[in-house]
Amino acid sequence: MAQQYVDSFGARKTLAVGNQSYDIFRLDALEKAGFKNVSKLPVSLKVLLENLLRQEDNHHVGKGDIEALANWNPTAKQDKEIAFMPARVLMQDLTGVPAVVDLAAMREAMRKLGGDPKKINPLAPVDLVIDHSVQVDYFGTPDAFQKNSEIEFQRNVERYAFLRWGRGRSIIFASSRRIPASATRLILNTWRRWCSGRRKTGRLSLIPTRWWERIRTRR
Repeated sequence: MAQQYVDSFGARKTLAVGNQSYDIFRLDALEKAGFKNVSKLPVSLKVLLENLLRQEDNHHVGKGDIEALANWNPTAKQDKEIAFMPARVLMQDLTGVPAVVDLAAMREAMRKLGGDPKKINPLAPVDLVIDHSVQVDYFGTPDAFQKNSEIEFQRNVERYAFLRWGRGRSIIFASSRRIPASATRLILNTWRRWCSGRRKTGRLSLIPTRWWERIRTRR
């Protein structure tokens, strides 16, 4: 069922730009409703207030949440949390990888309980950025960057393989969009070599053992 939004303060308006029209939420509608200090709020709180107006649904965000922020007093003791609903989440790999592990574990648990694992999703779109620094093992030669990159992927093959596994199963919705094709080939080639080695030792599984153990023990 589609989310039902409300507009308690009549803040939703239409902005026409050329041939396009956009829904906006005007903060001055709150001032007309009696919240006289809205225009004096810090810019950061205005952004949060606009977010509350846009996300008001009487479930995650209610009329009281909007009123509490519109009445913000810097000298008063704050006893109410801001029901911030971000439109997009940006995660760095140090925090993003454990989040993917948790999603995979929850989806596996849902599958075992007979439910639909595809229902286990973040509430907001998430972009995961992989930003490892490349250690300098080779230098002073034209192919130094290529060699250092290969070593980087070899050292962290389980991390990259797990992220690729997660992306292939739609656990990661938008990951590493700017990784060059050469780096992608390196990941695949390293992953194939890793799989080949696992076949020889009889330890090949769908995802690397270290990650699988973490997923298995967190169910």
